[in-house]
Amino acid sequence: MLFNSFEFLVFFPTVIILYFLLPYRFRWALLLLASYTFYMFWRVDYAIILVISTLIDYLCSRMMDTYPLEQSSRRKPWLWLSMLSNLGILFTFKYYNFFNTAARDLAQVLDVPYAAPAFELLLPMGISFYTFQTMSYSIDVYYGHIKAERHLGIFALFVTFFPQLVAGPIERAGNLLDQLKQKHDFNYQRVTDGLKLMAWGLFKKVVIADRLAVMVNEVYNNPTEYEGIPLIIATVFFAFQIYCDFSGYSDIAIGSAQVMGFKLMENFRRPYFSKSIREFWGRWHISLSTWFRDYLYIPLGGNRVLKWRWYYNIFIVFLVSGFWHGANWTFIVWGALHGFYQIFGFITADNRNAVIKNSDLTRFPALYKAVQVGTTFALVCFAWIFFRANSITDAWYIITHMFSGLTESAKAILLNINFARHKILYLGQEKEVFFLALVFIAILIIIELAKRGQSLRFKLAKSPTYFRWALTYALILIILLFGFYQSNEFIYFQF
Repeated sequence: MLFNSFEFLVFFPTVIILYFLLPYRFRWALLLLASYTFYMFWRVDYAIILVISTLIDYLCSRMMDTYPLEQSSRRKPWLWLSMLSNLGILFTFKYYNFFNTAARDLAQVLDVPYAAPAFELLLPMGISFYTFQTMSYSIDVYYGHIKAERHLGIFALFVTFFPQLVAGPIERAGNLLDQLKQKHDFNYQRVTDGLKLMAWGLFKKVVIADRLAVMVNEVYNNPTEYEGIPLIIATVFFAFQIYCDFSGYSDIAIGSAQVMGFKLMENFRRPYFSKSIREFWGRWHISLSTWFRDYLYIPLGGNRVLKWRWYYNIFIVFLVSGFWHGANWTFIVWGALHGFYQIFGFITADNRNAVIKNSDLTRFPALYKAVQVGTTFALVCFAWIFFRANSITDAWYIITHMFSGLTESAKAILLNINFARHKILYLGQEKEVFFLALVFIAILIIIELAKRGQSLRFKLAKSPTYFRWALTYALILIILLFGFYQSNEFIYFQF
């Protein structure tokens, strides 16, 4: 089920009304039933994967807890069973065909027979998210950070909790499991705050992201028909599309959980205002970046190793992160690029600081910050080319042609206003679509700037009631009038 669908518009209020009407002891069962219903709206048969994963991790964690921490040799087999089961499911559905194709190509080069079949399997919704969530649970139980959950129903709800099942945030058991056992009474302020956050997330998705998707898809699905200005505009638009799409999902997830009394972790924190790539990854998809930090980067040694090994650890983490996003070379290159950015930033830090000091740029802090933010945004946009491109070939064409023909394009726009602006400047769309996209991006940036230092909702809480309600109704009206309602899937829907 999609958050931006009519089904969810009926499903969510129904669940909320029943949730607060039911006695506390039955609420977990309602939420578990609702979560499986939410998932099975997409594919009924694939719910069995959730059941299998849940039962294996529940059994393994309970078995680990039967032995004291000192008997790691007895606990470890159960950890491995849990990990291999989750990774096996993920590999089968997401990565098998990628490796199978690579092996077949290598066999052809080496002129050796290869007969492994390809599987036409639909990627299960949210598989990368819930497998990582359950893997972190098993690891935490193994190391004694948490006790194994004894209530199978509560644990199953932790795995399938519908607000964050499809695309996160990837929650930790230490945060969410205890909340699932607590009684949450109806609180008017909390409910309205959650609904407002959901409305803001829906605005980002249907008004901005889906509007930009029309133009981005036109260019990125037919890149060889464009050069210069359209490629640059489409790349920048994709940066805002994926941010509004993914952070919009997170806002709806966090807001819907808040309505019921649950607090999910923050997943985005104004990432395009970051002054460095390192800072960007502290603000973008926070639940995933902290997952990789805690369960891969630190176990590899983190920065407590020799410098070359530290750089190796960073690069491996980002390479795996790219592969987590998709079984395609484009995602691997995207992850590798961000790993390279990080390492290059550390290596050149002293030289860059010396140049900045000699240039006296720090005497103008606003300009200095603008340069840092602009440079970081440009690097992120460059990497987004590989993330969005359908193939490495398409990505290479875009990179090698995005700065070509700029003079000719400018002349064409001036001399042949109607055709050139429609094809080059407006990306083949009507000018109203293009300019509305710019207006809504500007609104997004203004609101993001207003969040500095303090939550915007907290700031608005101090304003007069009529002003708050006027803004709320204006937001709803904009969603109704300018939203795209083709039930477009979220970008991370099947990651």
